[in-house]
Amino acid sequence: MPVRVSDELPAIKFLKKENIHILKKTKDIFKIPSVLKILILNLMPKKIDSENQFLRLLAHSPLQIDVQLLRIDEHISKNTSIEHLNNFYCTFSDIQNQYFDGLIITGAPLGLIEFSNVTFWPKLKQLCNWAKQHITSILFICWSVQAALKILYNLPKFVRKKKLVGIYKHRITKSNSLLTQGFDEIFSVPHSRFSYFPKDLIYQDTDLEILAESDDAGVYLLISRNNQLIFVTGHPEYDAHTLSQEYHRDLILGLHPSLPDHYFPKNNSNLIPKITWRSHAHLLFNNWINYYVHRNSHNNLSKNFNNSNTSNNSV
Repeated sequence: MPVRVSDELPAIKFLKKENIHILKKTKDIFKIPSVLKILILNLMPKKIDSENQFLRLLAHSPLQIDVQLLRIDEHISKNTSIEHLNNFYCTFSDIQNQYFDGLIITGAPLGLIEFSNVTFWPKLKQLCNWAKQHITSILFICWSVQAALKILYNLPKFVRKKKLVGIYKHRITKSNSLLTQGFDEIFSVPHSRFSYFPKDLIYQDTDLEILAESDDAGVYLLISRNNQLIFVTGHPEYDAHTLSQEYHRDLILGLHPSLPDHYFPKNNSNLIPKITWRSHAHLLFNNWINYYVHRNSHNNLSKNFNNSNTSNNSV
């Protein structure tokens, strides 16, 4: 089934080339009540690239999805035009009285910046606390995992001496979770982060369960006891060339980046990398949509309906 997005969003034409069907909001087909409402808080600098990546994954769900893009503040992006933001993004004040089935909060290149120095930190705290009451299931990606663990569990920030960047092998640590259903026993995921997540503190100070991890990259996939909060410390949404673009960008900036691990063919940065993680990314997002967004939203609707009937019958 296709996803629905704002008319003229660049992703419509971009993903059409991949035979991925994206509908405009003006299409009447989405007036049916079973459509899922997904909010995406896009914190990535290259917002159009991120839109394409996440919409590609959402569009492969068998369910119908209505996507709303969200910006956290009025910051003017260096990589995305103000016209694009004004045309396709809403603000928190636009949606604070609404309810959504799912929320995705992307990563951000803020791994070395203290939370108190992040300009939109107070607004992100407000959003995270709001989301627990207004969103059925919340998916945090990379930097937003670190931020959410601080906001929701008061876990301190842990920073690596050297940036973790590359493609790493992972294994499932809990085989009967619906979120990892269909995963290979060993699967690949891109990472690009300075943060790390100590397992002992996670088990000691949170209600989170670790579902997948890597010998090299550490904790990868976590879920809260009530299944509402899902944390993904890597970047399964990345395109084949994304890490290459980040590497060459940092070279130009004089940051002397390390070559991403297990990424470039023959470790030659001039060669085009092959994508080895797309099947995992599709499974992860399909499982999230099917078992944690759709199923729980349906259960909540049924519960509210039954409670309404009970109240009406008791009058």
